[in-house]
Amino acid sequence: MAKRVLILATDGFEQSELLEPKRALEQAGFETVVASPKEGAIKGWNHADWGESVAVDASLDQVSVGDFDALMLPGGAINPDKLRMDRRAVDLVEEFDDAGKPIAAICHGPWLLVEADIVDGRTVTGWPSIRTDLENAGGDVVDQEVAVDGNLITSRKPDDIPAFSKALIDALAD
Repeated sequence: MAKRVLILATDGFEQSELLEPKRALEQAGFETVVASPKEGAIKGWNHADWGESVAVDASLDQVSVGDFDALMLPGGAINPDKLRMDRRAVDLVEEFDDAGKPIAAICHGPWLLVEADIVDGRTVTGWPSIRTDLENAGGDVVDQEVAVDGNLITSRKPDDIPAFSKALIDALAD
């Protein structure tokens, strides 16, 4: 059975940061499942305007950490800001961390790591505007395309997607 990656997202996800890693994971033989507080479809953000919609495979209440091997958190300023206000989304991040399973967050996605209180003492990166939040949460913030600290994988921006995807694929291969 293929390893499964839960992708947690809602309206306003950065289109490239969901679609490109999802494609890379699937090409590497992993199954992806998009979960959202919203049913049906969620709409992406593409640079400066609304982008493509993506089908939602499951609601947050239908997913459990035990059914997945890793968690992926795409960025975009809107998506993680909405999700960090959703208790179930934050609980899922905490549960993946408690289980020691890979959690990959890119761009503004690490905001969810802050909300789940799992950044303290760990090396992380993210979009420049959230680095102060990461520091205030106790993170050792670096400016590099991917930072891996235990089960946490973080990246800064869409240009980092190849390194981000590779780091998650490598973590799943271990």
